Amino acid sequence: MKRHLNTLYITTQGSYLAREREAVLVRVEEETRLRVPIHMLDGIVCFGRVAMSPALMGLCGERGVGVSFLKESGRFLARLEGPASGNVLLRREQYRRADDPDASRDLARTMITAKIASCRAVLLRAARSGGAAGRSPAAEPLRAAARRMKTAFDDLDRATDLDIVRGIEGEAARVYFGVFDHLITGQKESFRFAGRTRRPPLDPVNCLLSFLYTLLAHDTASACSAVGLDPAVGFLHRDRPGRPGLALDMMEELRPVLADRLALSLINTSAVRPEGFVTTETGAVLMDDDTRKQVLVAFQKRKQDELTHPFLNEKTTLGMIVHLQARLLSRHLRGDLDAYPPFLWR
Repeated sequence: MKRHLNTLYITTQGSYLAREREAVLVRVEEETRLRVPIHMLDGIVCFGRVAMSPALMGLCGERGVGVSFLKESGRFLARLEGPASGNVLLRREQYRRADDPDASRDLARTMITAKIASCRAVLLRAARSGGAAGRSPAAEPLRAAARRMKTAFDDLDRATDLDIVRGIEGEAARVYFGVFDHLITGQKESFRFAGRTRRPPLDPVNCLLSFLYTLLAHDTASACSAVGLDPAVGFLHRDRPGRPGLALDMMEELRPVLADRLALSLINTSAVRPEGFVTTETGAVLMDDDTRKQVLVAFQKRKQDELTHPFLNEKTTLGMIVHLQARLLSRHLRGDLDAYPPFLWR
């Protein structure tokens, strides 16, 4: 089993990454700030004005270390990978399933079922923990939303095509984010949530969620590549130039656990503060550098949390779930598993 490796996040503007034998050097204004052995890394994520030497790019390609380049705001720009791992038969089967409407529908339905189940678990856990025996004013709206989302399971069973699956997922997301503000219990005046906004995020909560989703997308893309899957060819998210469709598919199951709950924890414990977010002239909300670094550290720490995988029944970490799920999907596509077992958080 692949051991849990680290992602190196570079946020300091003007940084230059270079190779020194089998290590990555991070230099700022010709001063070496960090030296990391390449075998310790699973990926490198560069935010904004960060440069990298050709020699280091070659080393990352040889060692299977994916490199992602993002805008300072966190928006994805490009990804560097070495030769594809795995065998061509696996990818050919992935492409055949993606081109088959029924096969795409079935895999998308499985992933969305798991996502909705985990979203419901987030709401129900919050309803139980709110006040005395879950009697806070927010408890009933959360339980009502969870009941409405439960009907999506029956609807998904009857879904006959991919567009219907997408519609059910969209309605469940609308219900979920419709009560998301009830999950915010700290710093309420500064972190109110009126609805999901993207490209750009228009408030600090959406800014935080979008940033965490970007980090999760990097991890799922790396996991797909590591087992030989093509991260660009998905089943729910169809082909679009520059979009990692399969990585976006697989992260659907993990958003509630690895991103949403972390965002809520950072806000409710005051780990992030309102002054760490800046509104630009266009209305977009961005994090300042210190806040971004705090979130990155929290994300890495969150990935170290241990749990028992519900299908494999073995101890692992949250950060390893993306790799385990990618491996399970590849086993299903190869015919070793009759169905893809999604990740269900309880």
